[in-house]
Amino acid sequence: MKIIIINGPNLNLLGKREPEIYGSKSFEDYFGELRAVFPEVELEYFQSNHEGAIIDKIHEIGFSYNGIILNAGGLTHTSVALADALGGVKTPAVEVHISNIHAREEFRKHSYLSPKCKGLICGLGLKGYELAVRYFVG
Repeated sequence: MKIIIINGPNLNLLGKREPEIYGSKSFEDYFGELRAVFPEVELEYFQSNHEGAIIDKIHEIGFSYNGIILNAGGLTHTSVALADALGGVKTPAVEVHISNIHAREEFRKHSYLSPKCKGLICGLGLKGYELAVRYFVG
């Protein structure tokens, strides 16, 4: 089983950026822990601050992986192109957000991605990524 976690803009700053919202652990540290929980799964991680790079990655893996776990950050609320990329591939996606986007600013309550995803996990911190992997593992 091959699953990719794709993180979007500013998520490279996890552990440093607004720890009161996003926690104090870097994603790289968390990813190591996640791989240890799921040794039977081929987990890959990709992060970019550039919308086009994320779209290119979805196109690259979108017909050969078993799952995409996507935290597109701010692009969630702005990117029709990213939604179109998810809609154009066969690999199913789960949208994940570390914070509860529905308890934050009004603009964060709308996701262009949700209609293209199997599900949405938000507000559970980094644990949301593990839950998304569990969904795909079944």
